Amino acid sequence: MLSDAQLDRYARHIVLREIGGGGQARLLNSHVVVIGAGGIGSPALQYLAAAGIGRLTIIDDDHVDLSNLQRQTLFGTADIGRAKAQAAADAIARLNLDVAVVPVVQRITTQNAAKLLAGATVVLDGCDNFATRLAVADAALGLCIPLVSAAVAQFEGQLSVYRGWEPTLPCYRCFVGNDPDRADASCADQGVLGAMTGMVGSMAAMEVMRAIVPFGEETAGKLLIVDALEFRFRTLSLPKDPGCSTCRPRPQQ
Repeated sequence: MLSDAQLDRYARHIVLREIGGGGQARLLNSHVVVIGAGGIGSPALQYLAAAGIGRLTIIDDDHVDLSNLQRQTLFGTADIGRAKAQAAADAIARLNLDVAVVPVVQRITTQNAAKLLAGATVVLDGCDNFATRLAVADAALGLCIPLVSAAVAQFEGQLSVYRGWEPTLPCYRCFVGNDPDRADASCADQGVLGAMTGMVGSMAAMEVMRAIVPFGEETAGKLLIVDALEFRFRTLSLPKDPGCSTCRPRPQQ
């Protein structure tokens, strides 16, 4: 049951035929884990909190730096030096009291990923290094939790959704392979358009909501590429790799 205040707060969702009161209740009862409170995580967290996601867990071991403020919109000058997860949790608490926020100031690894993601409805990965992405993707796959994966570089963004435990859908490794030692290209080296992180982070929040309250077309198994220089959006199909060692069906014993 939604309270009178919630009916008012979420009225613009409730009047949407695809969401309605039942869909809003599902959002309020969901638990979303967000990996990274940076350029992608900042706008995603703002929209997820505004949407009434009942519980948000924020995992980030970094601290706010002056150079972050060009794109990480949850933070201000006064937050410099603070743990991003805690500063983000404080900002979200000011946005919506319906949302329980759990900050985790810790790096997610292959050793702790399954424990940190357990119980999540959806995982949103907006981190900035490949090894962490693989750890998150493998844990989400093993737990059968939908993974929304978003990335940005310079003037380009990528967004995709993975449910690789399903027979016809790919996992993250079907797309990127198995090389955990590939070099990471940081935004400090390459640069990134601040508004691009806002666009991709907002779209990632939308895909999280779609995973909780299905609406429109299926997006799992597709890759959205946003090119700001060419003013172009492209959608590619991501097939399941029959040779993938991570998500291919195991023979019956």
